Amino acid sequence: MAITTFKATARRKKGLAVTAEARGFKVDIDEPEKLGGTDTGMNPVELVICALGGCQTILAASFAEKMRINLEDFWIELEGELDPDGFMGLSDVRPGYQKIRYNMHIKSDASEEKIKKFVELIEKRCPVGDTIGNAVELEKAKITIEK
Repeated sequence: MAITTFKATARRKKGLAVTAEARGFKVDIDEPEKLGGTDTGMNPVELVICALGGCQTILAASFAEKMRINLEDFWIELEGELDPDGFMGLSDVRPGYQKIRYNMHIKSDASEEKIKKFVELIEKRCPVGDTIGNAVELEKAKITIEK
């Protein structure tokens, strides 16, 4: 299969608030008040862990039947650790997550062995997990000055 390109646009609204859009869907992004925002949406790093949980949940729903797993319920709790001093320029610490943890809750009558293989498949096939867990070539910004 050929490489697929996904596209998105993020546009500043007011203050720190942003509206991001992809394929006609929009999400509001902001910072909590304690970080200078107005708390009108999740912040970008919260969206990252939500994207990871969403991707893994979609994979679980997609592959359960193929693996003959009766998936009665599935949800993931996620948390990430970062030091805000990094993005605020107060220290030389990385600005991004230093650790992300998640706990998958799986309600099924499948055996523990089958569930472990199921989770291995989810973790192996998750594009968001792969993106977070491995270095990605990030091309530096092109600049267009609007007048």
